[in-house]
Amino acid sequence: MPIKLGDVAPNFTALTSQGQIDFHEYLGEGWGVLFAHPADFTPVCTTELGAVAKLADEFAKRNTKVIAVSVDPIGDHHQWIKDINRTQNTEVNYPLIADHDKKVAELYEMIAPGVSVKATVRSVFVVGPDKKVKLTLTYPPSTGRNFDEILRVIDSLQLTANYSVATPADWKQGDDVIISPSISNEEAEKKFDKGFTSVTDYIRVTPQPDLV
Repeated sequence: MPIKLGDVAPNFTALTSQGQIDFHEYLGEGWGVLFAHPADFTPVCTTELGAVAKLADEFAKRNTKVIAVSVDPIGDHHQWIKDINRTQNTEVNYPLIADHDKKVAELYEMIAPGVSVKATVRSVFVVGPDKKVKLTLTYPPSTGRNFDEILRVIDSLQLTANYSVATPADWKQGDDVIISPSISNEEAEKKFDKGFTSVTDYIRVTPQPDLV
């Protein structure tokens, strides 16, 4: 069965470029991003792993660990990381899973149908501190991911997990948010000390509540 939002992210142990890991233990009490790559030594993947390495401080700010997976063996991973560091002018500082037996790819249903028995699609899973899946994204092998968008989604997930709000289209940190329809106006007046504006009877806008 496909992994759905709210499912517990399947746990696994695997050899990575940083040694053996238990996925849930690796994530600890924080958030996590598991993202897959079709194969080592491929151009789009090289740019993606480099982009994530450059965003290390941004993920750390969000108490979020990243981990990548590819179905190639660990020796290839170590050689590929050298290429990534050199060509992308960065330092890959997170684990890359050597999924040569496709255990993780099959567990998370990452094998691209009709493309190759080896190639994994560009899947992304965001996992919360409760180890449940909060976001899934799947890109075709030919399309690189926008990791700024993934950071934006993590910001929204973390905000809405702690406040009775939702984030509107194209929301980013600092923008106004929408009060949950389940909150009455009377409750909203107590919960949101910055006030709110009723655009309609079902759209109520308030400043982002966790900002001073």
